[in-house]
Amino acid sequence: MTRARPSRLRAGSRVRLVAPSGPVDAALLARGVSVLESWGLVVEVADHVLDRHPSLPYLAGLDVHRAADLQAAWCDPAVEAVVCARGGYGAMRMLDLLDWDAMAQAGPKLFTGSSDITALHQAIGAQLDVVTLFAPLVASAASFDVGGQKHFRQTLFEPESVLTLTGPCSVPLGDGVASGMLVGGNLSLLSSGVGAEGATVPPDGSIAVLEDVNEEPYQVDRMLTQLLRSGWFTGVAGVVAGSWTGCGAPQEVQAVVADLLVGLGIPVVWEFGFGHCADQLTIPLGVRATLDGDLCTLTLDEPALS
Repeated sequence: MTRARPSRLRAGSRVRLVAPSGPVDAALLARGVSVLESWGLVVEVADHVLDRHPSLPYLAGLDVHRAADLQAAWCDPAVEAVVCARGGYGAMRMLDLLDWDAMAQAGPKLFTGSSDITALHQAIGAQLDVVTLFAPLVASAASFDVGGQKHFRQTLFEPESVLTLTGPCSVPLGDGVASGMLVGGNLSLLSSGVGAEGATVPPDGSIAVLEDVNEEPYQVDRMLTQLLRSGWFTGVAGVVAGSWTGCGAPQEVQAVVADLLVGLGIPVVWEFGFGHCADQLTIPLGVRATLDGDLCTLTLDEPALS
């Protein structure tokens, strides 16, 4: 199974920033725009990116406006990439407001973001069959640091230069080698999507990438257990655990992951350096890769972008 690969970016490529989730800080947005423009990109900011919901302060404007911004960006033939400004919460609320048929007719497009944007990665993969990038959020001070920017830029412009990924602190929890499609993202969003209309489970042979932030070890346990009991892990052949910032003592979270997942008899790698962490790696979702649980490497079969 393979998904359509969007085109890589070049100097002069037009990208549009959207805010599907939480409210965006104007200064951090301006900083992110400046960085993208320094790469030679033509940056547009969607109409409602700096909106605030009138009664729910954790949302970047009304659901209908956030959805309209995303759909308009995807369906605009002049826009080559739809880039999410920040996470937080809210992407799940707009999934049913998108015209997936219209977006499918517009063809493959590059889509980037992480954290809460996992809900959109899941939906875009299922509905549009397109590779997406679990990548830094450009209006986030913590996410869009120098290291995160570097790997993100390489993936956007020179995807063949980042075929083999590994984290600086990675350790094996379960050994072996597995090959399959990369799936996953933020654990809390994945577990929250279980049972929703249109929700899918990973295809057989998948490699799951998982991370989270500000969840206690018992909450990580609960979410992994929910996925296990729902059958989400049935076809998973390997697991890559990213960062767990604010999730308590790292050794406690590691113990939870090991206790629940190593028994599946699949390769499991701990702390791969993506998610809510410094120098965040950009992880393509929907591409085939090989996970070496002994060497703690993830090698893509082909560049994420064409």
